[in-house]
Amino acid sequence: MRKLEPELIIAPIAGFVSIAFAIYLYFYVIKQDSGNPRMQEISLAIKEGANAYLKRQNKTLAVFVVVIAIALGIAFRDYRMPLAFVIGSIFSALAGYFGLNVAVKANVRTSNAAGKGLNKAFPVAFYGGAVMGLSVVGLALLGISALYYAFQDPEIVLGYSFGASSLALFAKAGGGIYTKTADIGADLVGKVELSIPEDDPRNPAVIADNVGDNVGDVAGMGADLFDSYVASIVAAMIIGVTLTSTNPTYVILPLLLAAVGIFASVIGMLFVPIGVRGGNPGAALNRGTFATTIVFAILAFLIIYFLGLEMGIFYATLAGLIAGIIIGMTSDFFTSIDRAPVMKTAEAAKTGAAINILSGFSYGVISIVPPIIGISVATVAAWYLAGVHGSQFAVYGVAVSAVGMLSIVGMIISADAYGPIVDNAKGIAEQAGSGKEMIEVADKLDAAGNTAKAITKGFAIAAAALTVLALFVAYAELVDIPKVGGFYAINIIDPRVIAGIFLGAMMPPLISAMLILGVGRNAFRMVEEVRRQFREVQGLMEGKAKPDYARCVDIAAKGALKELVLPGVLSIIAPIVVGVVLGKEALGGFLAGSIITGIIFALLMANAGGTWDNAKKYIEAGGFGGEGSDAHKAAVVGDTVGDPFKDTAGPSLNTMITVMSLVASVFGPLIATVALFA
Repeated sequence: MRKLEPELIIAPIAGFVSIAFAIYLYFYVIKQDSGNPRMQEISLAIKEGANAYLKRQNKTLAVFVVVIAIALGIAFRDYRMPLAFVIGSIFSALAGYFGLNVAVKANVRTSNAAGKGLNKAFPVAFYGGAVMGLSVVGLALLGISALYYAFQDPEIVLGYSFGASSLALFAKAGGGIYTKTADIGADLVGKVELSIPEDDPRNPAVIADNVGDNVGDVAGMGADLFDSYVASIVAAMIIGVTLTSTNPTYVILPLLLAAVGIFASVIGMLFVPIGVRGGNPGAALNRGTFATTIVFAILAFLIIYFLGLEMGIFYATLAGLIAGIIIGMTSDFFTSIDRAPVMKTAEAAKTGAAINILSGFSYGVISIVPPIIGISVATVAAWYLAGVHGSQFAVYGVAVSAVGMLSIVGMIISADAYGPIVDNAKGIAEQAGSGKEMIEVADKLDAAGNTAKAITKGFAIAAAALTVLALFVAYAELVDIPKVGGFYAINIIDPRVIAGIFLGAMMPPLISAMLILGVGRNAFRMVEEVRRQFREVQGLMEGKAKPDYARCVDIAAKGALKELVLPGVLSIIAPIVVGVVLGKEALGGFLAGSIITGIIFALLMANAGGTWDNAKKYIEAGGFGGEGSDAHKAAVVGDTVGDPFKDTAGPSLNTMITVMSLVASVFGPLIATVALFA
C-alpha cells in the first residue's frame, strides 16, 4: 500500500464535527416545549406511523441487501466490495432514521412555539431539519474516509456508493408512494367530495398524510441526496487515480472539498435564524444558502491553492456550485405561488380541471429549458476551465464540478427537511384546534417550506445530472472504453450502441409509469377506505366520533412496500442484462440514453407538480373564487395529478439513473469479459 496523504485527516474530522453538531441541535430541539396533550397525541400518532413504516421498509430491504452482498462476493471473490456495499446501505438507512426521528419531534415543538411568534418557531423547525442535513453529510464522509483509509482503492469505495444508492432508490420510491397515497386519499374525499379542510381531524387519512410528509420528504429526500453526494465523490476519486503521476492529492481532493463543504454548511446555518428577524422565513433560508456558498468557495480556493493543484480545478468546482444555485432558483420561479406560471395555472382552473392540467404540464415542459442549458454550460465550462493541461484534467474537472455542487448539500437538505416539519406543524395546529394567530404563524412557516422544497428538488435533479455524467466517465475508465485523440469514443452508429441508447432512454418513462400506477392502485384502496369510514362510522362527519387513522396508515405502508419492489429491481437488473447481451459500448449507450431522458422527465414532473400544487394554494388563499369554489375543485384535481409527479416519480428518477450508472461501474469490468456480443 502506498503512503496516505496527511491532508486526508481533514475529511474524517469534518465528518465527526458534522455528527457532533447534529447531536447538539437534536438536544436543542427536544428541550423545547411539546405543547398541550392534544398536540402531543397527534404528534405521537405521526411518530408511531412513521417509525412503523420505516421498520417495515428496512426489514424488507435487509433481505435485498443480503442477497446483493452475496452476489457481489461471488462475482468478485473478495470480501471488500460486499462489505463496502453493506456499510453504504446501513449508513444510508441510519441517516434517514436520524432525520425522521428528529423531524417527528420537531413538528409538535414548532407548532407549539408558533404560539409565541415566528422568531421562536422558526429556529426549532430549521434546526430540526439541520439534524438531517448534518447526519447525511457526516455519515457519508465518515464512511468513505474509513473505507479509503482501510483499502486505499476508490473502486472498492464504489461499493459503498452502490449500497447507499440502492437503499436510496427504494426509500425514495417507497416513501413517495406512501405519501402520495395518503395525500390523494385525503384530498379527493375530504376536499373535493366533502369540502372539508386539508388537515381536518375528521378525515381518516389525515395522520397517514402527515406520516407521508416525513417518510417521503425527510427520509426519502435525505437518502436521495445522500446517494448523489457519495456517488459524486467516489466518481471523482476514481478519475483522480489517472492523475496520480501528476499529484496523488487529486485522488483525495473530492474528500477535502466535501469536508470544507461541511464546515461551510455549519457556518451558513448560523446565519439562518438571524435572517428571520425581518419576518421572512424564505429569505432567511436563502441567506443561509448564499452564506454557505460564499464560505465554501473561499475554503475551496484555499485548499486547492495551498495544495499546489491546478487552479482550473477550482474554477470547475465553482461552475458546478453556481449551476446548482441557478437551477434551484429556476425551480423557484416556476413553482412559487407569487410567480406568473403558478398564477396563470390557477386562473386556468376557472375553466375546469382539463385546462388547469394542460397549463401546469406545459409550464413543466418549459421549465426544462433553463436547467438543461445550465447543466450544459456547467459541463462545458468545467471541461475547458480544468482541461487547459490535457483531456484527463478536463474529465476530472467535470467530475469535480458535481462535487462542488454537492459540497453544500448539508445546508440544502436542512432547508428541505424544514419543509415537512413546518407542514406537519401547521397540520398539528389545525387538528388541535389552536388559536388563529398560532395557525397564521404556522402557515407563514409552511409557505416558506413549500418554496424550500421546490428549490431542493431542482438542486437534487441538477446534482444527479452532473453526478451521473461523472459516473459515466468513471465507467468508461473502468471498462477501458477506447480513446480517440485522448477522448473516450463510443460509435453511436454501431447498431448495438443504438439499441443501448434506445433501451436506456426507455427506462425513466417506464419506471415513472410503474411508480405512478403504483400510487394510483394504492390511492384507490385509500379512497375506498376513507369513503367507507365516512359512510359507516356514526357521527364522524359531525365530529362526534373518531376515525380509524391506523387503518389508513396500514394501507399506505403495505401498498408502498408492495409497489416499490419491481421498479427498484428492474433498475438494477436492466444495465446488467444490456451489458451482458450487447457489450460494454452498448451499455455506455444505455447510460447515455437513461441520463438524457431521466433528467428531462425528472425536471418536467418535479416542476409541473409544484406548479399545480401552488396553483391550488393560490386559490385557497382567496384567488379566483377561493376555497370551495369550482376553480378550487378543479385545482385540487390538478394537484392530485401533480402529487405523484413531484413527490414520487420525479425525485425517484434522480436516484434511478445514479443506481444504473453505479451498477454499470461496479459490474462493468466483469460484464466486459462475458458479453455475448462484445
